[in-house]
Amino acid sequence: MNLRDLLLVASGGAFGSVLRYLVSDRIQQLFPAVMLPIGTFAVNATGSLLIGLFAGLVEYRELFGSGARLLLVVGLLGGYTTFSAFSLETLVLLRSGQAMTALINVFLQVTVGIAAATAGFAAARAF
Repeated sequence: MNLRDLLLVASGGAFGSVLRYLVSDRIQQLFPAVMLPIGTFAVNATGSLLIGLFAGLVEYRELFGSGARLLLVVGLLGGYTTFSAFSLETLVLLRSGQAMTALINVFLQVTVGIAAATAGFAAARAF
């Protein structure tokens, strides 16, 4: 690992973190009545779709070199996706006695995340 690689990851991560905050906050404002932490859900689903798309474009089209992969996948999407926030929000739901909502949250986050990554990968193949 060299300084260039670290700077690519850091710059992508900084942008991804800001983007996560903006998207999550906006989605939460648009759907305030939803019981689940819908902002985190939206970020995880779109992040999974994008990571599948980028990974598929690398595999099927060889569009990105190692620098772009570090910037976009490791940095940007690593900063954008919110698995740690998802984990904490699920724990908060459990601790507040909302076990069923917590289970629904886990089920939806995981299944939609995997489905979105699959869809992104398939979309890359179609390009």
